[in-house]
Amino acid sequence: MQNSEALALSAALLAAAGELARRIDDGVAARGFEGRPSYGFAFTRLARGGATVTELGVHLGVTKQAASQLVDELVRKGYVERLPHPGDARARLIVLTERGRECTRAAEEAAAEAVRAWGEVLGEDQLDSLRDQLARIAPSGPIRPVW
Repeated sequence: MQNSEALALSAALLAAAGELARRIDDGVAARGFEGRPSYGFAFTRLARGGATVTELGVHLGVTKQAASQLVDELVRKGYVERLPHPGDARARLIVLTERGRECTRAAEEAAAEAVRAWGEVLGEDQLDSLRDQLARIAPSGPIRPVW
């Protein structure tokens, strides 16, 4: 693959990812939830039974202080709450509230709508192939925002 072809592929993937994030964010807002895309990246970690601020920071690739600020914001908006950590009396477990779970479901619905639109353009077989091929090259681990 030539450099120009690689650049064109890179640009297309980045544009598709950016458009997907925008459509999910717009869909979440249309369903009555306020926030920003970074919330969804945090929610994916918190949905698995909660996390400490330190664990959330590692997941997001940010400092403990930045993660703490995000948690403060999420608490103010009613998306998460701090609970005593069952295994560490010094730590707090950050968990999604019912509103946080509803917001997560809204994001899932918005993502499904965006992907359905891709299916209308590509056809279901091509969309399945795209999903399978991207899964082969996508890195494992947490999906992080590009800060």
